Amino acid sequence: MEITTIPRIIQKNVRDYPNHVAQYSKDNSEVFQPATYTELYNEILSCAAGLREAGIRREDHVGFISDNRKEWLILDMGLHCLGAADVPRGCDSMAEELSFILSFGDCKSAVLENEAQLVKLLPLRDKMPQLAMFIIIDNDFDKEKYSAALSGIRVLGYRDIMEQGKALIEKGEAKSIEAEIEQGKGDDLATIIFTSGTTGEPKGVMLSHKNILHIAAFAPQALHNGPGEIWLTVLPVWHSFERCVQYIALYPGGALAYSKPLGKIMLADFQKIQPTWLTSVPRIWEALRAGVYRNVSSGSAVKKGIFNFFVAVSGIHENLKNTLLGRAPQFKRRFVPFDMLVSVIPFLLLSPLRGLGNSLVFKKIKAMFGGNFRAGVSGGGALPNAVDKFFAAAGVLVLEGYGITEAAPVLAVRHYNHPVPGTIGPPFPDMELIIRDPESGKELPPGKPGILHGRGEQIMQGYYKKPELTQKAIDGEGWLNTGDIGLKTWKGEIKITGRAKDTIVLLGGENIEPVPIENKIRESEYIDLVVVLGQDQKFLAALVIPDFERIEAYAKENFLPYIDTESLVKMPEIRELIHAEITERVNRKTGFRGFEMIFRSAVLAKPFRPGVELSGKQDLKRHVINDIYKKEIAELFADS
Repeated sequence: MEITTIPRIIQKNVRDYPNHVAQYSKDNSEVFQPATYTELYNEILSCAAGLREAGIRREDHVGFISDNRKEWLILDMGLHCLGAADVPRGCDSMAEELSFILSFGDCKSAVLENEAQLVKLLPLRDKMPQLAMFIIIDNDFDKEKYSAALSGIRVLGYRDIMEQGKALIEKGEAKSIEAEIEQGKGDDLATIIFTSGTTGEPKGVMLSHKNILHIAAFAPQALHNGPGEIWLTVLPVWHSFERCVQYIALYPGGALAYSKPLGKIMLADFQKIQPTWLTSVPRIWEALRAGVYRNVSSGSAVKKGIFNFFVAVSGIHENLKNTLLGRAPQFKRRFVPFDMLVSVIPFLLLSPLRGLGNSLVFKKIKAMFGGNFRAGVSGGGALPNAVDKFFAAAGVLVLEGYGITEAAPVLAVRHYNHPVPGTIGPPFPDMELIIRDPESGKELPPGKPGILHGRGEQIMQGYYKKPELTQKAIDGEGWLNTGDIGLKTWKGEIKITGRAKDTIVLLGGENIEPVPIENKIRESEYIDLVVVLGQDQKFLAALVIPDFERIEAYAKENFLPYIDTESLVKMPEIRELIHAEITERVNRKTGFRGFEMIFRSAVLAKPFRPGVELSGKQDLKRHVINDIYKKEIAELFADS
């Protein structure tokens, strides 16, 4: 069977692994309950039949506002069986953002997880004139109190859809749904994923079945994942990273186990389900490491000293092993045999100590992940070097990957059998990646930084209703400009060193456009310019150039003595004033999400200079600012 569309993954596995578990989901007693591929397929057929009866048709766009749960996959597959495309978002999205996505995405119907999502959207229904139907997964609430607001919009419950669908399947509709699946083609639109909300320029990434399946089909070449393996899923499934992971897990016959990115819950689920894989963002790996260090710090000085000793020794041993196995990144030409020769003796000398460290220290850390853990995959932002080195020293394999939504989203990942630290690995199988000079556009040799471009079957169809943006992103030869700065090793692995585009990605994987935030902050009479920061950090911070005349006037009005501008901006009263101005403008009430708020700010004593921090058009030269004010920026994120 040729897998040309997403539902055919399940059809193939029903044939090859009918009794393998496809999903583990918790019941009301928090016990994982399994569902086999045969059981899942029957649910999907019933769902598709119920959706068709409700009026969903081929090429429809269906909003999908829900977090990760077993019903998400069933509805996703049910929609794809009918040839419809989903337009997903998470439950934590703001109402204005959701209404824009559903309207701009031309959604005639939408799946909502619960009553709370309905409450958010109803006041904005005039902004979604095409919307005619809601399907609500958790439908146990009094719909009558919304009858007036819902006038003209049908409301169905997930159980209603499934019960009607099952009745239709019992009457012989299964063949009709399978005929719908047969009509599907690889180039059919599968999903539109918006990369930013209403606080930034909205871009709906159109991904086809072929785009997504290309990732799932070639993943085993890099990860060596196979049938029967369990993937603990904790990230929001509407995000492209977790979305592709679901299909990567299922493609060869693996299983999904639904958990949450909360330490106590996730670690308990590791013991219950004993997964093979965990895919997560850097923040979660960092939290796991921090938990270990907190536990060590609560013990005796001897315990802490032993732990730190073995972490250091094992880190050195890991570096030596990587050199011997040819896994050390080579950004410059080196004589590898010589490196291996000088590494072998210290490697052998430290091997007994690392073995002792495994027995005394790291065995307990590995036990946190259950008994069957093979590897983790980190994406959605750069994995901090300290976190990367810690898990390597502990013997827990974490494979860092890289991608963007426009590439469905994987472009590169460290290979399971040859993980090269300090890199995101080689290009994803059957994918081309090159580094180009930003000025000339010519391909650069290894070791030279430039802009990363990618080409392959997973590159998006384009931005929905934004052909001009599509042409800017993808050239005539099919090369996608990622906007990220990187360089290649002499063996072809890639290291990302920064972002040419302005988008900020936090450790949790949240994508943030800084310009709308900066523009909002500049509405303050006390602020002239502001630079939002936070790439690969836990939160956002800001450098502020004040309006010097206004803060001097404020100081005089409030009888604040100062000697010069530098002493003025250091005064606690001025710093508090500036931060209050920021928080007054950037908060949930003004339409910003929690992770878009500014947690710390620094007030600078001198204005930005044209030709230095500012371009000729007075645009912020962000990379220059990051370099000039590296000390101030480091202080903003200290102890974070």
